[in-house]
Amino acid sequence: MSICELTGKRPVVKNLVSHSNIKTKKIAQPNVQKRRLFSQALGDLVTLRVATSAIRDMDHIGGLDRFILRQDDKKLSTRARDVKRRIVRKLTRKSSKPTAAAGKA
Repeated sequence: MSICELTGKRPVVKNLVSHSNIKTKKIAQPNVQKRRLFSQALGDLVTLRVATSAIRDMDHIGGLDRFILRQDDKKLSTRARDVKRRIVRKLTRKSSKPTAAAGKA
């Protein structure tokens, strides 16, 4: 069963309706690919199973970091939640460090 780790997209059941109005159940699988995505905050590649629509959304929003920070934790898989926690931890460390210019002033 293919599930996107970032958006939670999963297979859906749909009906194929013939000319005689006979309904046949069919499962539509999302187009999920195993991808190595670069996180700028972590400076490392992260391997996730991601739907191609999510890859397009990431490109539109501005990368993995911005996309995953905007996603709700309920939609994310456990591996994606771990990546999100690592990104948040890294970004909070960077923002809490005093800059050299602030120390001279």
